[in-house]
Amino acid sequence: MKKIVIIGGGVAGLSAGIFAQKNGFESIILEKNPVLGGECTGWDRQGYHIDGCIHWLVGTEEGTGLNELWKTVGALDGVEIYNPETFLSFEFEGETVHLYRDLERLKSSWLQISPDDKETIEDFYKTIKRLHSFEVPTKKPTDLMNPLEKIRLMLSMKEAGAVIQKYGRVSLKEYAHRFKHPALRETLANFVPENYSVFSIFFALANFTRGQASVPRGGSKAFALRMVERYKNLGGMIKSPSEAVELEIDNKQVKRVICSNGESFEADYVVAACDAKVLFERLLKNKYNDLAYEKRFNNPEDYPLASQVLVALGYEGLVEDLPRTLSFQVDPFNIGADKVKRLQMTNFGYEPDFSPKGHSILTFAINQYHDDYEFWNKLKKDNGTYRTEKERIGKDVLKATEQRFPEMKGKLKVIDVATPKTYERYCNAYRGAFMGFMPTVRGKMMEHPGYIKGLDNIFLSGQWLQPPGGLPNAVITGKDTIMRICKKEKQQFINS
Repeated sequence: MKKIVIIGGGVAGLSAGIFAQKNGFESIILEKNPVLGGECTGWDRQGYHIDGCIHWLVGTEEGTGLNELWKTVGALDGVEIYNPETFLSFEFEGETVHLYRDLERLKSSWLQISPDDKETIEDFYKTIKRLHSFEVPTKKPTDLMNPLEKIRLMLSMKEAGAVIQKYGRVSLKEYAHRFKHPALRETLANFVPENYSVFSIFFALANFTRGQASVPRGGSKAFALRMVERYKNLGGMIKSPSEAVELEIDNKQVKRVICSNGESFEADYVVAACDAKVLFERLLKNKYNDLAYEKRFNNPEDYPLASQVLVALGYEGLVEDLPRTLSFQVDPFNIGADKVKRLQMTNFGYEPDFSPKGHSILTFAINQYHDDYEFWNKLKKDNGTYRTEKERIGKDVLKATEQRFPEMKGKLKVIDVATPKTYERYCNAYRGAFMGFMPTVRGKMMEHPGYIKGLDNIFLSGQWLQPPGGLPNAVITGKDTIMRICKKEKQQFINS
């Protein structure tokens, strides 16, 4: 029985492990942290549970290929799905713009706000509806498809391709300024940085409005731990905490994976289900660098990485009447060189077990990019200064929340503040990134098969293989890697 050593126990590593077991391999997952799940995680503080990952999960629509894949790996098997009414509610100068799940309602509400934007709203609506036919391909990676399968894939991607061709080089800022009404314009302009391509918004809202992007009950950590149980029930082995730090390579073969605790594991195949920078720089010692990745790592303007500051507040009360995700204006406060002018709050009132009885947990995700990371990286060199800054930001967020919701005054407390350095430390995430390279108007999308040039038996898996990353890419690429190994072994791949 051939042995597969999997580096990293996140969603990609768990997916690879589950399909390795299903296909008759002996597998072992090496995970740095005591708890598996990688960036699909959550943690407990002061009697509250803080969800650290899933905003929306693509793959919640019954009968789709991605939904079946999530069920196969145990993540959504028998799990209740929460379907929020809105993707986001955005407040701007007395107006609230709702991104409703009901696309017809979204259109009519926007027309009510701004009849003068009818033509642009109709285009927005039609583009989203056009993408309702799109499904994330899950059956085979393109490098394993025969010509007929590739043709079928191209035909299934026809509508998506047309939208990408039309809007792929249109920046978010440019598209937002097609709207005359300032509230509609600001709603779109604040999704992501202005040089990002607008097509990513269309795909996100298409998934949401067709019911393909919702929230699994129990949160991110429970989601990942269900995959852990599926893997263990299939006979998979886990070593944690056990951080891979070195690869023993001989004649184009990775023979052994060596861990920081001195343990080592022989391998017929290695799946690097970890951060791409960790693989190329730390494990492969920059000896097998990939030009496609080097191009992106060295050009953060066109290929940016996103992290976040995540502030969690506990509230002595219930917030059942608020939308799940609300963006509101605040008196500006600083994080590094940037001024925070609005906050995006997620209300977990639908998860009563996340808080003590009669209380609520609120989280605030503040996006961080290249220069923001540099600020935190410098600050972390002095732990005292770093902690003080985190405390200050927590207090600023609490104050801003009390100003927006005066009824909460005196009933809020800071539960935790996580930074890009937090995600870097716990997840080995390059620059604290929670997704892969984000699509911009100048950046070129990459679909990477995970092969490492010069080595025959190691594969990269995970969200770094194609933009914009995320959990769907992680679970798909974990499976795809085992498909590639099955092909090398000349055996049929078992999918279910």
